[in-house]
Amino acid sequence: MKLKNFMQTVALFGLALVLVGCSNKKAGPQTDNSIKDIKKAKVLTVGTSADFESFEFPIVKDGKKEFVGYDMMLAKKIADELGVKLKIVNIEFPSLISELNNNKVDLVLSGLSKTKKREKAVDFSDSYYSVKNVLLVKKGDQDKYDTLKALAGKQIGAQQSTTQEELVKKKMPDANLVSESLVTSLATELANDKLDGVVLENATANNYAKKFSGKYAVAKVQLTDVKDVEAYSVAVKKGDKKLIKAVNKVIKQVKDSGQDGQMLKEAQELQSKYVN
Repeated sequence: MKLKNFMQTVALFGLALVLVGCSNKKAGPQTDNSIKDIKKAKVLTVGTSADFESFEFPIVKDGKKEFVGYDMMLAKKIADELGVKLKIVNIEFPSLISELNNNKVDLVLSGLSKTKKREKAVDFSDSYYSVKNVLLVKKGDQDKYDTLKALAGKQIGAQQSTTQEELVKKKMPDANLVSESLVTSLATELANDKLDGVVLENATANNYAKKFSGKYAVAKVQLTDVKDVEAYSVAVKKGDKKLIKAVNKVIKQVKDSGQDGQMLKEAQELQSKYVN
């Protein structure tokens, strides 16, 4: 009888070890339903921070508000590739990645640069646009700020949670960083003498200087070395490999066909026509 009980105990102990071993096994790879879910909803929901001319900005056309720009054109091409409608959600830049991971949007298209920190939270597509950073200043100050040393003690603005903000911290430690969520607010404060300069990517800064030639200019100071040239990419949730593949296909088509230059030109024309 004791032998029987002993054998039962051994058997139960062995079963327990098996169960513990099974529970400790890593879960298998999650099923990638990124495209399936989008097609089921019949809508691609894209998050953007629509204050970044000429990449994403609002206009009122025929009495209706729309979000337009280079990134929005790319978003429409991705939606067309998936055979669904496009929905744009305007979100403040610092909250874009958290809203993506909270399933509020399917992807983020908002002049977003790939960084090691961001790669821990999301996956990125191939790059679709390369940029360098410059300093937007008031008209007449472009020669005044020709070196990084000349910015010591100055009020320098940058959009919150961006690579431009990190650039100010890294290359202008003696400047006073002013971070805000909207580029438009920074540009207004620059015009109202509350800032001495705003770090922006070159296309956006050049547009401000061109459209408001009596108000803004690009400073001579060099902020971007060859190694510091940035590239914009599309962000998706971790593991959405099928969606990334579809996005990369569209990016390649745009680049190979030369549509990227035309898209930027069209975006700048919309900006000139509808934005004051």
